[in-house]
Amino acid sequence: MARIYFTVTNSLVYDQRMHRICSTLAQNGYSVHLVGRKMPYHPLPTQTAYQTHLIRCFFNKKVFFYAEYNIKLLFFLLPLKMDAICAIDIDTILPCLWYSKLKGVTRVYDAHEYFSEQKEIVTRKNIQKIWQSIEKYCIPKFPNGYTVNEVIAAAFLKQFGVQYQVIKNLPIRPEVFPANSISEKKIILYQGAVNHGRCFETLIPAMQQVDAELWIVGTGNFLSEVKNLIEKNNLTQKIKLLGPVLPEQLKNITPTAYLGLTLFEATGFNQINSLANRFFDYIMAGIPQICVNFPAYAAVQEKYKVAYLINNTDSNSLAAAMNKLLNDTVLYKQLQQQCYAAREILNWQNESIKLLSFWRNICIS
Repeated sequence: MARIYFTVTNSLVYDQRMHRICSTLAQNGYSVHLVGRKMPYHPLPTQTAYQTHLIRCFFNKKVFFYAEYNIKLLFFLLPLKMDAICAIDIDTILPCLWYSKLKGVTRVYDAHEYFSEQKEIVTRKNIQKIWQSIEKYCIPKFPNGYTVNEVIAAAFLKQFGVQYQVIKNLPIRPEVFPANSISEKKIILYQGAVNHGRCFETLIPAMQQVDAELWIVGTGNFLSEVKNLIEKNNLTQKIKLLGPVLPEQLKNITPTAYLGLTLFEATGFNQINSLANRFFDYIMAGIPQICVNFPAYAAVQEKYKVAYLINNTDSNSLAAAMNKLLNDTVLYKQLQQQCYAAREILNWQNESIKLLSFWRNICIS
């Protein structure tokens, strides 16, 4: 039984991608271990088919956290025996590289995103240079890996000379789909990280022009600004902040919404070439969505017609798009039917075949 360790810096209970990956491998004969961070006030991981390990840090933000976590992660790994180690994103790649060199263990890189091209990094040039230097040093030393879409894979090949496979963030297809039980007061749903670059500065004022409620499910580095924007625009009765929600609960919330939102600012390569989990979660839940017309989403839309794509994310454009889907029942039904058809194809059961093939080749070699 091949033993694989995966490493992340985040809380484990809300990481749906890693839960899918680790569960799939564990259910197919691998001994899987997921190492993450013990977050204050976050629930502990429930019993899973794989083993979880939590590292507690004194620091919780910025450079002090990354330094502390990486040192603790390396010392956690050093006494362990494994067949392969997989770094998730660039913020855990250094300890994985050092461990694999010391122990002669196969190393893999799972790039959830182009890390140094996130908006919160792009807008801080000195910080970006640090992450870029780590990417330039480490990624070429990880010839085996995978990422979330073809655009990032192509960029990695050009920039670092590594040819990574693409394994998308697709949700699990349930045996029975929850009914789309839309409430009388229509709900517009944003689920995911409440971070910089997600268009909250224009979305929240746009809600003044929309006769619906906005539910924001999640947390992140822009949450305090979101709260201020809600109060500033006198929208406390129309916008609800549900905070972080466990994946099992979120699967029941999403189908009750009328439409979803997948919004990003056109700032940085990572933003423009994103392919977010929520995009596919809305499809699986059978609800149409308003989505930025960026390349990866446009490619899916061209084939499946599941979303209403927009070119601008200013407040007036967002309000017009939301009102369009709220009032145009013919278009809404067309998009919803396309969601029902697409989710039979765009699901983890199909995508996981590529994951199992990848790890079979890694562990054989």
